[in-house]
Amino acid sequence: MAQTIVATSRPAYQAYQILYLGFIVAPLVAGLDKFTHFLTSWDKYIAPLVAGLLPVSVDTFMIIVGSVEIAAAVLVALRPQIGAYVVAAWLAGIVINLLLIPGYFDIALRDFGLMLGALALARLSKEFAKGAV
Repeated sequence: MAQTIVATSRPAYQAYQILYLGFIVAPLVAGLDKFTHFLTSWDKYIAPLVAGLLPVSVDTFMIIVGSVEIAAAVLVALRPQIGAYVVAAWLAGIVINLLLIPGYFDIALRDFGLMLGALALARLSKEFAKGAV
């Protein structure tokens, strides 16, 4: 019992918990919103170059993106040691896409910061996630 109290009061564990919950909620909300467009019109965040290469419409692609984000949230919830790296890679792709759109560099920078947070979660999960090796 005393070890549990000491572990949960450690700043590193608290940072892990913040990142763990954040990288479940954020991809889940963003993924679900690809279906509703309640938060924003997501289609504007696809670079024209990327849109031209898609084998499907941008709307269909965004539904696929939303589904992947929901799956990533579930993966982080179940296996943060893997899911966090998946989210980091996904965010790297988003950053590259955003850098292809003039005027979206600020959002690319924000997503780069999120990518670093996902990488921090991956590292912290090695120590704190259930079943971590």
